Amino acid sequence: MLRSYQETQLNEAKRLMASGIRSVLLQAPTGSGKTVLSAHLVKGCASKDNRVWFLTHRRELIKQVFTTFTNVGINCGIVSSGWMPEPIFNVQICSIPSLGRRIESLPKPKLIIWDECHHVAATNWTKIHKLNPDAFHIGLTATPERLDGKGLAGFFQKMVKGPSVEWLISNGFLSRYKLFVPSTVDMSNVKKTMGDFNKKQVRNIVDKPTITGSAIEEYKKLGGRKKTVVFAASIEHSKHIVEQFISSGINAVHLDGETETKLRDETMQSFKEGKIDVISNVDLFGEGFDCPTIEVAILLRPTASTALYLQQVGRALRPSPGKQWAYILDHVGNCQRHGLPDEFRDWSLEGHSSKRTKSDSTVRVKICPKCFAAQGPGTSCKYCGYFFPINTRLQDIKQEKGELQEVDLEKIKKSRKAEQSQAQTVNDLIVIAKNRGYNNPSAWAYHVYRARMKRYA
Repeated sequence: MLRSYQETQLNEAKRLMASGIRSVLLQAPTGSGKTVLSAHLVKGCASKDNRVWFLTHRRELIKQVFTTFTNVGINCGIVSSGWMPEPIFNVQICSIPSLGRRIESLPKPKLIIWDECHHVAATNWTKIHKLNPDAFHIGLTATPERLDGKGLAGFFQKMVKGPSVEWLISNGFLSRYKLFVPSTVDMSNVKKTMGDFNKKQVRNIVDKPTITGSAIEEYKKLGGRKKTVVFAASIEHSKHIVEQFISSGINAVHLDGETETKLRDETMQSFKEGKIDVISNVDLFGEGFDCPTIEVAILLRPTASTALYLQQVGRALRPSPGKQWAYILDHVGNCQRHGLPDEFRDWSLEGHSSKRTKSDSTVRVKICPKCFAAQGPGTSCKYCGYFFPINTRLQDIKQEKGELQEVDLEKIKKSRKAEQSQAQTVNDLIVIAKNRGYNNPSAWAYHVYRARMKRYA
C-alpha cells in the first residue's frame, strides 16, 4: 500500500503522461520509497499488456528491485549476467551494462524507468535513451542533477517533487540523525576533475593513520556494536581503514566494484545479518543500497558534489525498529560544503551554478567545539548545551533598556583563551576559528598551534 505522498506523486506522473509528456522525473529523498512507488506504476502499465524496463546500474540493486516487484505481484525477468533470460515476461529488470549488450535482441518497451537517473548522461545510458525515442521515460532520484551540478533538462521534460527530508523525519518516515564533525581537511588547493575533487589528490590528503584513527575513536564513543558503512576515497584507502578497524578489535570488511561477485554477495548478506559490523567501500554503496539497520555513516571521502554527499548520508537515514538515531561522522567537512542533510533544497531540472551567490547558499552549519555536533543557527548546542562564543567582530555588546553597555574586553579575552586551551589539535582550532568568523581559519589555527609547540619545546 502506498503512502499518501507516494500516491500524490504517482497520480501527478500519470496525469503528465496522459497529457502527452513523455519524460517525467520523480524526485524524492533517499529512503522515501521510490522503488515501491515505481512498482505500482509498473504493475499498472504491465497489466495492459505493455512491456516495461526497469533500469539500474548496480548489480546489487537487482535483487532488491526484484523482491519489491514480486511483493506487489509483478512477474518479471532479469537482464543481467548470472541470470537466465526470461523474455516471456513483459517486465524486465535490467542491468544497464548487460542491456547495452543485448538491447537489439529485446522487444521495444512502452515504459522505461531509470533508477538513479542523475547518471543518465553516461555513455551506456545515453545509448539506451536514444534507441527508445517512442517510449515513456520515468526517472527516479533523490538528487536530480549530475555530480558536476549540471541539470537533467536535456533528458526529462517535467519534474514531480516529493516531500523534503525534514518532513519525512518529522513524520517518522526517515530516522532522526546526529551529525558530528570531529575533524576536517583543507581542500582549498585541490583541483577538480569532472566536477569533483581530483581523486589522486584526495587520496594523498585523507589516507593518513591520524584521520582514520580519529574516525575509529569517534565510532567507539557511540558505544556498542553499530552497523556502519564507511565511504573511502580509493581502494587502497579503504583497505587501510579496514586494517585499522580490525586492529582495534572491530569486525570490518572492504568492498569495491572490483571485488569478486560471489564474495560481494556473501559479505553484504553477512553485514545485513549482523555478522559484520563495518563495511568500508569505494563507489559501491553511495546509491540505492537498502539496509535500514545501518546506524552509522562515516564520511572519509571529501566531495564537491552535493548530490554525492546526500546519497551517502542517506544510507543511514532509513528507519528501522529499535533504531533511535542515525549517526553521521563527517571527518572531511562535507556538511560544511553542502549543508545539513535535512536542509531545504529547491531542486531544478536546470541544475545549479557551481558558484552559488550568497542569497541562495545553504544555511551556515555550526560545529560545536565541545561535542563536534553539526547543526543550524542557534546560541547553544542542541546536543550538549554548550553556549557558542559570540563573534566579537560583530557584537559582544550587550543592550539593556536601549542603552549600549561597555564591552568587557578582559572577560572576552579570558573566555577565548580558555576555549583555545581546550583545543587539542589543529582541527579543533580550525573549528573555533570558523565559529568566530575568522577570514582564514586554517592560518590562524596553525599560528596558534605553532606558538603552543614552541612553548613546550
